[in-house]
Amino acid sequence: MTGVVDSGELREALRSCLGVERFVAEVAGAAPFATNDELLATADAVARTLTPAEVDAALAHHPRIGERAAGDGQSQRFSRSEQSSAEASDAGLAQAIADGNAAYERRFDRVFLVRAAGRGRAEILAELTRRLVLDDAAEAATVASELHDITLLRLASLYPPTAASGTAATAASGTSPRAEGDA
Repeated sequence: MTGVVDSGELREALRSCLGVERFVAEVAGAAPFATNDELLATADAVARTLTPAEVDAALAHHPRIGERAAGDGQSQRFSRSEQSSAEASDAGLAQAIADGNAAYERRFDRVFLVRAAGRGRAEILAELTRRLVLDDAAEAATVASELHDITLLRLASLYPPTAASGTAATAASGTSPRAEGDA
């Protein structure tokens, strides 16, 4: 990798990972990056500072768990890939998730967001059920954490970290540190 510069391509890649213009502008504005790891570390830092309004805006770009993302853009391809699961044909599990989505939306007035990549439908349903009883502040923090993880996973798939990287590889693997009580 010879470096990552601020370009239309970088900005579109960032936007496909997280549809928040401040995120796109701040990360791209910090370019050039000598390595993908520098890009990922900057994205990690900026994604941790999202405001509640930015999190809400970003949720508009995410389909419900169990629903197919409409469109052909990179963001939609990410969603379809992240939500693919061996249990996708289990009608009972699909209905339980749909029912859970509806209960979540009634409770929190937003779409349920979870890092689906690497998780089976049963695990997602268990997480949905667990989060239904959280208070508003705890759930807001969990949503922001999940959005951060999704963003870093997506960006790392486009700009892979080096094998020796610490934070970027950890964040991109979906195993970033979380506050106690988060999934």
